[in-house]
Amino acid sequence: MVRERILSLFAVTLNHKQRMAGLWRSYQALMTRRPWTVQIVTAGSLVGIGDVISQQLIERRGLAQHDVRRTTKMMSIGFFFVGPVVGSWYKVLDRLVVGGSKSAAMKKMMIDQLCFAPCFLGAFLALSGVLNGLSAEQNVAKLRRDYTDALISNYYLWPPVQMANFYFIPLQHRLAVVQMVAVAWNSYLTWKANAL
Repeated sequence: MVRERILSLFAVTLNHKQRMAGLWRSYQALMTRRPWTVQIVTAGSLVGIGDVISQQLIERRGLAQHDVRRTTKMMSIGFFFVGPVVGSWYKVLDRLVVGGSKSAAMKKMMIDQLCFAPCFLGAFLALSGVLNGLSAEQNVAKLRRDYTDALISNYYLWPPVQMANFYFIPLQHRLAVVQMVAVAWNSYLTWKANAL
């Protein structure tokens, strides 16, 4: 009886791993054929997932009170802003700092965190305010209130993630890796962007 359960569990686990490996191979094939499209779709989807997590786990709205329109707005920011901007930034950064050494990864992380992150974060929060219908004055007040806290939170999470990303991950997969880590970050950002 125990032996059959162990064998059954092993078979289920093996089947699950085979399916995941198949999904990964499909993703890799798509990434090879259409890298830009896959990166943008991945970014938009994961920003949307971040908003769902924000609404359900942080704000505890429940499914009946879930703001689908807000999730759609956040996904559109992911599709049309996060994906293209971050994907392009990684290409520029790879031209600015050539190589895959630890030193090059450190330089990329420093440039990313000191130059790109502050600008990107401000633009993200401002764009969220515009999509949420804030007036210019309201948006500026919200930025003044939330930007510094968001930037400090950014510096707790992203330097080690980006160091590993720039050192270990090939260029075409960096946006996906960042967006997977960013599910938690996106939950925080969408909460911050939508907090009144």
